[in-house]
Amino acid sequence: MEIKTFLERALKEDLGHGDLFERVLEKDFKATAFVRAKQEGVFSGEKYALALLEMTGIECVQTIKDKERFKPKDTLMEIRGDFSMLLKVERTLLNLLQHSSGIATLTSRFVEALNSHEVRLLDTRKTRPLLRIFEKYSVLNGGASNHRLGLDDALMLKDTHLKHVKDLKSFLTHARKNLPFTAKIEIECESFEEAKNAMNAGADIVMCDNMSALETKEIAAYRDMHYPFVLLEASGNISLESINAYAKSGVDAISVGALIHQATFIDMHMKMA
Repeated sequence: MEIKTFLERALKEDLGHGDLFERVLEKDFKATAFVRAKQEGVFSGEKYALALLEMTGIECVQTIKDKERFKPKDTLMEIRGDFSMLLKVERTLLNLLQHSSGIATLTSRFVEALNSHEVRLLDTRKTRPLLRIFEKYSVLNGGASNHRLGLDDALMLKDTHLKHVKDLKSFLTHARKNLPFTAKIEIECESFEEAKNAMNAGADIVMCDNMSALETKEIAAYRDMHYPFVLLEASGNISLESINAYAKSGVDAISVGALIHQATFIDMHMKMA
C-alpha cells in the first residue's frame, strides 16, 4: 500500500492535469519500449518499477533483477503497452530506476572497499524527505544493511540529547523501564572517555563518531577486554579510501550516510522499438 501511494504521488507530480501530448494524439496504439543503460552499475528499483507498470496497465516483457550488474548499452527492461501510457510513465520510471540504481551502485563500491572484512555496512537517516523507505531499499540492493528506519526502532542518544543529561547511568536505568523490552540503546561518543562512560552506563551499542581509525581501534580493544557484549559502530565522514582501515579496527559495524546522500543517478534512457 505504501508503494502504491508513493507511485501515485510520483505520477501525479509529473502528469499534473494531464499529458498534453495525449490531447493531440489522433489514435492510440500498442508499442514496445526498451530501458537501456548508458553507464555501468548495479540494478535497483525493480520492485517499484513493476508496481508502476502494473498500475498503468503496461506489460513488463523482460527485466533484469535487483542486485544484478549491468554495463553500458545493456537492455534493463522491455515493456509494452499503449503508446500514450508509455510516454506518460517514461520519466517517472526512469527517475525511480536511475536514483535507486545510483544508490545501489555506490553502496556496492563501499562493500567492495571493505575487502571482505566481517563488518556490517550501514546506512543512516540522512535521506530525502518521504523517500526513506525507497532509498534504504536501494541500499539493501547494493549489499549493505539498514540502520534505524526512524526514531521509533532504537533509542540513540547523540550529542544534542546528552547536552542535558547529567547522570548517564541513572538516565539509562530510567530509560530501560520505559522502553520496549526489545529496544536497544545506542550512544554517540566523540572520545575514548565518552565511550568508556557509555559502556559503563549500560549502552547496548557505542558509536565512535568522527574518530580516527586508530582511536576506534583503541576503544575496540578496551571493549573486548571489559565489555565484550557491547556492539561498536564507527561513523562520521568515512570514505571509500578510509573504510578499510575502520574495518580493521575491530568494530562491528560502519555507518556511512554518503551511501544515499552522495549517490548520483545512473544514466539510462528509454527508446521506442
